[in-house]
Amino acid sequence: MSITNFYEYGPDVSDVERLVILLHGVGSNGQDLISLAPMLAQGLPKTLFLSPDAPFPCDMVPLGYPNAYQWFSLQDRDPHAMLSGVKAVFSIVEEFIETQMARCNVPAEKTALLGFSQGTMTSLYVAPRLKSKIAGVLGYSGALLWDAKTDVADLKTMPIRLIHGQADDVVPVQAWTHAKELLEQHGFDVSGHTSAGLTHSIDEAGIKSGAEFLKKVLID
Repeated sequence: MSITNFYEYGPDVSDVERLVILLHGVGSNGQDLISLAPMLAQGLPKTLFLSPDAPFPCDMVPLGYPNAYQWFSLQDRDPHAMLSGVKAVFSIVEEFIETQMARCNVPAEKTALLGFSQGTMTSLYVAPRLKSKIAGVLGYSGALLWDAKTDVADLKTMPIRLIHGQADDVVPVQAWTHAKELLEQHGFDVSGHTSAGLTHSIDEAGIKSGAEFLKKVLID
């Protein structure tokens, strides 16, 4: 199993110096999340945004429903089941990231991950376990699936920005607090904010903060 379809926004491969890889939420697709790229790209010259379709059809929509994908199943919301799911997809996401860095001749330190919802869960699990340390992770409306058996010494720490709506009724805002506290305990530089009244979505303030974060970790 591998990722076969993705969407691009940015310069030709020959002119790329930075990569931002966007991982969408459950039941969505890469085309949906690539719509953020024009807003985030301001101030990020020579940056290619890549937004892949997750490798599995979403199992929470009618069979055959078009363009609905998932990184792992959420039929069972037990933390152990979700952790098993993100572990299983790790090698697929890792392969995609490494393939795109090689294709574009961009090093890990000039590559960032951006996730929304389940894409944030996947990004936060994958990024610290990659072979090389990447520039950072920008996560919207997600959660940290933490394995208590993880040898923290094996993880690569990096800047992380987490943004979440206080009125999120899909992934409660408590997940933001849990992720921020646990990551900070293990040496990650975590920033971000929660937005009053915001549901399970991304608002203008979140896009502005995300763009500032990407510029900081990829250019400044």
